[in-house]
Amino acid sequence: MAVLLPVISIEPMRMSDLDAVRAIDGRCYPSPWYKNAYVTELTNRSASYIVAREGDKIVGYAGQWTIMDEAHITTLAVDPARQGRKIGERLLITLMEEALYRNASHISLEVRESNRIAQSLYRKYGFEAKALRKHYYTDTDENAVVMWANDIHLPAFQKMLAERREELETLYRQRHSR
Repeated sequence: MAVLLPVISIEPMRMSDLDAVRAIDGRCYPSPWYKNAYVTELTNRSASYIVAREGDKIVGYAGQWTIMDEAHITTLAVDPARQGRKIGERLLITLMEEALYRNASHISLEVRESNRIAQSLYRKYGFEAKALRKHYYTDTDENAVVMWANDIHLPAFQKMLAERREELETLYRQRHSR
């Protein structure tokens, strides 16, 4: 039986979203960000923060900084009750498109060494593991895998990104036209 993919909109994060974002943050991570960290990020001109909405409910969020020609994904999370429905993938695509819009050539991120599902998603979008940061996550003393997607400004990468977005949109349309 196929999972019905929800109708999701991806929108800029607003101050009024922060309680819902923090609730998801607390369900996904051992040490969620403080509300003031998000407030600071929403006023940072180098930052882009987005939310995934299912109706009027926030079900995921993501953020990144873009400085010069490099974007750095700072956070990406989907409510555990909504995981496995390609919401995280849609958030990732949107961040990558924003990085391109801001003229980035490269994107980096850190991901928990144990989070194989996220690493697999990132590899699907051209990220490669480049380093290991020992004891990076102080809440659990876990290592972080540093991943990079290089040359995102090249036509071949942009074509791949557009094709993956179209595949997802086609999948959503097919599932909702039944």
